[in-house]
Amino acid sequence: MFLTQQEMLFIVQSQLAIDLNCSIDDLNGERDSIIFVEAKKNPGSRPFPRKERYFEILSMGKSIVVSATPERLLIAKTQMQGKNRDTVFSLPFIRGLYLHFLPDVKKIKPMAPTNCFTFELIKREEVVSLFDVTRFNEAIIYDTNLPWQTNLAVLAKQDGKIVGVAGASKTCAKLWQIGIEVLPQYRNLGLASYLVNRLTFEILERGEIPSYDLISSNIASQRVAHRLGYFPAWVSDWRCNFEGLEQ
Repeated sequence: MFLTQQEMLFIVQSQLAIDLNCSIDDLNGERDSIIFVEAKKNPGSRPFPRKERYFEILSMGKSIVVSATPERLLIAKTQMQGKNRDTVFSLPFIRGLYLHFLPDVKKIKPMAPTNCFTFELIKREEVVSLFDVTRFNEAIIYDTNLPWQTNLAVLAKQDGKIVGVAGASKTCAKLWQIGIEVLPQYRNLGLASYLVNRLTFEILERGEIPSYDLISSNIASQRVAHRLGYFPAWVSDWRCNFEGLEQ
C-alpha cells in the first residue's frame, strides 16, 4: 500500500530536520521567516559529503532554514537578516537552486509503455554491468566510492541498444532520489516520462518515497515532473561560493 501524502511529508520533513540539525517546526515556521541553525552531522543524516565549512539553505514554501558551520552562519546572518525571500535566494554566494519534487499519490497514474522500445528493470548488482557499456551520468552513479549507489534502474532499449535510463538511489531508510537521462536523438518521444513513471511506481509499491530532484533551470525535467503528477516540495542549495566573504 502506498504511503499517504501526509505520511510522505512527515517522513521527508523528519529526514530534512535530521540533515539540517533543525526541527520539523522550523521547516513550517512563519512564511518567509529565516531560521539559522548550526550545522551538525547527526545520526541518521543522509550520507552526502560535507567539507569542514558547510552551508545549506532550504525552504518548503514557508520559513527558510539556513544550516551552516559557525563561520558561514555568521556571514549568512549578516547578509540575510531583514531581507525578503527573493533577495535571500539571490545572494551572490548562493550558486544554483535545486527543486525537489514528490509524487501526488492522488494524481499520479501508471503509464503505458512507449511503442518501438523495450524496457528492463534492473537492481543494484546488475547496474554495475552498465559501467563499461554506457555513460548515463544523470541517471546512474558510477563512483563506487560514494556512500550511496544506484539501487534500481529502468532501461529503455531499441534493437538491444540502451537509449534511456531512469535510476534511483536509496539515500536513507525511506527516501529514494531519481535521475533520468535519454540520448539526444531519442528525446521528445515520451521516454523520460515513462521511465520516471515506471521507477516511481516501483518505489511506491515498496512503501517508500521517490523524490525527483533537478536544478531550477532545467525546464524540460520540470515538465516531466508536472506531467507525471509530481509537485514541488522544497527548494535547496548547498553549492555555495563564499570566496571573498571568509578568510
